[in-house]
Amino acid sequence: MPDTLPEWLAYIERQHPRAIEMGLDRVREVAARMGLGRPARRVVTVAGTNGKGSTVAFIEAIARAAGLRVGAYTSPHLLDYRERVRIDGADAGDAALAQALAAVEAARNGTPLTYFEFGTLAALRLFERAGLDLALLEVGLGGRLDATNLVDADVAVITTVDLDHQEWLGPDREAIGLEKAGIVRAWKPVVLGEDDPPASVLRHAYALGAPAIRAGSDFFFEPLAAGGWRWRELGHVLELPSPALDAPVQLRNAATAIAALHALDIELPDEAVARGVAAARLPGRLQALRHHGVEVRVDVGHNPQAAREVAAWLRANRVPGRVHVLYAPLADKDVAGVVQALAGEVDQWWLAGTPGAGARGLAVADLAARLHDRAVARGARFDDPGVALDAVLAAAVAGDRVLVFGSFHAAELALRRLRGADSEAGGGRGV
Repeated sequence: MPDTLPEWLAYIERQHPRAIEMGLDRVREVAARMGLGRPARRVVTVAGTNGKGSTVAFIEAIARAAGLRVGAYTSPHLLDYRERVRIDGADAGDAALAQALAAVEAARNGTPLTYFEFGTLAALRLFERAGLDLALLEVGLGGRLDATNLVDADVAVITTVDLDHQEWLGPDREAIGLEKAGIVRAWKPVVLGEDDPPASVLRHAYALGAPAIRAGSDFFFEPLAAGGWRWRELGHVLELPSPALDAPVQLRNAATAIAALHALDIELPDEAVARGVAAARLPGRLQALRHHGVEVRVDVGHNPQAAREVAAWLRANRVPGRVHVLYAPLADKDVAGVVQALAGEVDQWWLAGTPGAGARGLAVADLAARLHDRAVARGARFDDPGVALDAVLAAAVAGDRVLVFGSFHAAELALRRLRGADSEAGGGRGV
């Protein structure tokens, strides 16, 4: 049997023939054998097409600033598997994760589990033993059939609903929204980060008697001319510092996080909200780096909705020089939709394949063939994203901006190269 965490990660990747296998029966059966109890006194589960990780980061930072002991389970990781499981602000250790994975293996009795399901059960075991006030569970895919939905949330959060993973979740926003609404529980609040969520979400919440707390209807947010921003609900107004996380969409994510914590009905001092908003950090969200005087931005966005948000940020934050985009997506993404959303803000495209992504990888020739914008398709092409990164950094000059975009794989490459990051516990990416 495996011993170290890297050995365990390699082992669990081999235990199911598919990377994704929707359904709760198998994980529920193993969880029962493990005798898993509730992971914390209160639980918030966060689903959504985009914004899940940032919203979890804001909830975590604010709750910790209020003195709560918090566990956060997120996915996928960027540089190191240990990022997925945080307890009281610190990544879980190798030994603790290895022991938790061993406990899952001992209980499963041959039941096939995916990489994500193994990790979810291990995280829940660690949380259960940590004496947490609050557990935050980020949904991996969808909601209704995701392994995190084993746990009944006190508050459900649905950040956004847009087109992604249609082969698993359905063809349109209504179908996808209903899948994500599967995390909602009867008579428990659901916080909706969109002003106009799909009707399927609202109908499902109504049928369960779950109060829907909606952005633009029940809570509001707006930037202030003098700097910072305002969050408000009926009878409560907060003036807050700007988030350290860049992009206008982060105000919406922070506002949704505050609404989720208020829905928990816990003591939440205004000062803790301000400190948490300012303290929240998450790598790969328009993360800024410098390379020989050139600004490099790294973003994990990979669908058209995320691309529209990045395009809005580029328009609002122009540079004197040229904008170069290194685009390295996975095969199951709407690459034409992403490029269409970004194209008006890009001066030079650098297209790269993703051979390191296994079955989900996309060859650069196939990427170019799928693009409707022929000018983009004629951009510089590279089979290897590392070679592409070297080329774009060599071509950019002071005053230019380089955006590395399109997948967690592309973001990981850029962060490792530019920050000199290394790790023994990278493991498979999984969901």
